Amino acid sequence: MQVLDKIFSENNMYKRLKKAAKAEHLENLDLALEYSIEKHRGAMRKTNRFNKKAQIPYIIHPLMMACQAHALGIKEDKVLAVTMLHDICEDCDVEPSELPFPQEIRDCVDRLTKRKDQSIEEYFAGIAKDSTAAIVKALDRVNNVSTMSNAFSREKVIEYIEETEKYVYPLLDVIKYEYHDYNDAVFILKYHLKSLVESIKCFILQDELEDE
Repeated sequence: MQVLDKIFSENNMYKRLKKAAKAEHLENLDLALEYSIEKHRGAMRKTNRFNKKAQIPYIIHPLMMACQAHALGIKEDKVLAVTMLHDICEDCDVEPSELPFPQEIRDCVDRLTKRKDQSIEEYFAGIAKDSTAAIVKALDRVNNVSTMSNAFSREKVIEYIEETEKYVYPLLDVIKYEYHDYNDAVFILKYHLKSLVESIKCFILQDELEDE
């Protein structure tokens, strides 16, 4: 069993979310859990050259995001369902129109799906126009930055940090000032993300100084 499996058990997270879905009548979350598990079945998170033996099921990623959202007090059925579905179209060859969910959920997943002919500026601008897409993207970036050491090369880490500072930080401000229901959640997410980024930047700078 890998360390991440011990800390973030797929089974335990699934049970937590299923329990919440039943107790809080979150019908779309309940369906999204089963649908995303089926669509991501067999898919693994990327690994780097130092961690090639680690086999982390891809479903761990949306499960962690949904559990974090719920723990932060975000208990809306739509948000939690979209959190579970946010990578389906991009990674599983599914069109948003094919998703067996209400139109508002399909539209939100569509916003979170990066198209090949879409610039990154257009992508983030579209996400910022929808409160659900915005908070799900914030959760996604926090989770990816928290776990990117398992997959990214040094060059990719630097590129990802630059993208985060240029596009995600402004998105967090949009959430803070325009989508007030998520003020408490975005405060924690912003603190978490900026703390991680600044710590990583310090390690990168230290390595560069040692290489001189």
